[in-house]
Amino acid sequence: MTTIVTTAGRLAVPLLLATVLVACGGQDTVPAAAAIEGLQTVTVTASDAGGGRSWDGVVEAVRQATLSAQTNGRVAEVLHDVNDRVAAGDVLVRLSAVEQQAGVDAARAQLRATEALAMEAEANYQRYLELAQHQHVSKAQLGQVHAARDSAVAARNAAHAQLASAGQQTVYTSIRAPYAGIVASRDVEPGESVGVGQLLMTVFSPDALRIEVSIPQSHAERARTNPVAKVTFDDGRAVDASEVTVFPAADPSTHAVKVRVHLPAIDPVPRLGTTAKVAFPAIPGAAHPRIPVSALVRRGEVNAVYVLTDGRLSLRQLRLGEQSGDSIAVIAGLKAGEIIAADPVAAVQALVAARKGRG
Repeated sequence: MTTIVTTAGRLAVPLLLATVLVACGGQDTVPAAAAIEGLQTVTVTASDAGGGRSWDGVVEAVRQATLSAQTNGRVAEVLHDVNDRVAAGDVLVRLSAVEQQAGVDAARAQLRATEALAMEAEANYQRYLELAQHQHVSKAQLGQVHAARDSAVAARNAAHAQLASAGQQTVYTSIRAPYAGIVASRDVEPGESVGVGQLLMTVFSPDALRIEVSIPQSHAERARTNPVAKVTFDDGRAVDASEVTVFPAADPSTHAVKVRVHLPAIDPVPRLGTTAKVAFPAIPGAAHPRIPVSALVRRGEVNAVYVLTDGRLSLRQLRLGEQSGDSIAVIAGLKAGEIIAADPVAAVQALVAARKGRG
């Protein structure tokens, strides 16, 4: 049966729900006065508790690099943005290198000067060494020339180190990806002045993701004995964990044990920071019936469904559990075998039509 949802039908939902809940006088159900026929329905089935008990966790990256400035400068280019895939070594941000290049030029000039002085000191020492062999100069004079040569060599080596340091400052003006990954955040714009330590970008590897959950200490041994877990994301996708690690100690304040669940490679990649449900088959879970989320009538804190019994509709309030994809668990208010309306708007229209037909 095809149901056409009109504007009037949508407006009738909150009005009828309020009327029915008021009329119920504290009861969970209110039977309609006329029989309902031809309504699309769903039969409530018992859920399978064999999947184990689940806990919520947050998706995080095993490898995530926060890239910050290691030299002062102005942002010349931003070559990648959020969600861009980058290869190891790709330039992400380029800073102006005017000051750094000037430092390199000055260090190179200093090195040339010290190299010339070191060469002169070495030649002078060799002359004095030859004269000393024929006793034309004293040992004291030879020692002074030897010390001057060593000082010149030390100055040359220091200039070498200064040039290497200045060159490294120039390298720091090109911020590169440490490994292949995805840009998670971009924190600068071209033209900005940045200082040492300022955040520029964040990159993470999508090939290594994990979730950490905390479970009661009473369940930790079961998970440790059978380290298997299944992860369900909000979009309905479910994957088996590639590795499960149960921490050896509990938190002394909460008495909970952390479990680290590693995810296999997934495409598309789950968003970092989003929640997912981690179920452990080794830990028994409660068996609650599940119904489609689309069958719910939500008004404020009230959650209800239309239940069809003997051809008559009743509005019944529910206590709900966790939602997974397009279905949600019902903790109280329904049991397996009962029949509910698949579309609450169509149920309202069916009720109105039945009452008009009776009138």
